[in-house]
Amino acid sequence: MPDMKWNVENMTPHQKTIADFVQKHMRDLLYLTETEIAQQLSLSNATVSRFWKSIGFENFKLFKEYVKDRLEISPANKLESILNQVSAGSIQSEMLQVSQHNLEETLVHFSTEDFQQAVDALSCAKTIYIYSPGPSEGLAHLLKFRLSRFGNVIHLLAKSGHELLESLVHMTEHDTLLIFGFVHLHPETRVLLDHAKTISCTSIVLTDRLVSDFNTEADIVLYASRGELWEFHSMVAPTFLVENIIIGVGMKQKETTLQKLETLNRLRKMYKNDLPRD
Repeated sequence: MPDMKWNVENMTPHQKTIADFVQKHMRDLLYLTETEIAQQLSLSNATVSRFWKSIGFENFKLFKEYVKDRLEISPANKLESILNQVSAGSIQSEMLQVSQHNLEETLVHFSTEDFQQAVDALSCAKTIYIYSPGPSEGLAHLLKFRLSRFGNVIHLLAKSGHELLESLVHMTEHDTLLIFGFVHLHPETRVLLDHAKTISCTSIVLTDRLVSDFNTEADIVLYASRGELWEFHSMVAPTFLVENIIIGVGMKQKETTLQKLETLNRLRKMYKNDLPRD
């Protein structure tokens, strides 16, 4: 938590009140408006608005950016940020709003051309290699489960270390590499993208960063919002994008997909007594 080292000697009583509130609710400020602060402190909007200049900032927006840059970002803080926004009786409502915002943000930056290129690359790939560190592992398994049904060959890559290199030996220019690259470009991700470029293997990155090294290192970049860097990271929008990819691939190879699913249905009926569904 940043310590502002307030110069209280030169502050008016109202300014001290605001400074005390700011220091106590530093993280909450990222989600508050000047009007909400004024209402909580029973002060005028103008008084709150003037406060930021008195402590060296042009406006509230710039103060928020200063605080955001200095707040320690950790899993605990991310969870705390969402817990501070919701109450026990409105979790579903608040989370629905967060999810809706992330989905809208994703669609604002959605590129039909990039999406179609990704679908084409996945559809024609001899093998689809997927790298999914951290919380994106579930998305990789969802993709593998669905696309394997369509007849696509999926290989989930190791998360780190020399074991990752064992798979790169088999990657060719006829394959497609799909990377879930949230927040940072990890060393493993850099190695994968470098190798893909070396052998002319198409690389796709699904990321929550609009501006990053992914934009220059990967062939295709798809954006999915997970919230701000300091917030609890929702996987709703990435899941939405993954499901769209699945449907897109299914449509691209419609005839093969339907044949595989019909075969699956026949097998279920044939062996329903031997292998009952859970």
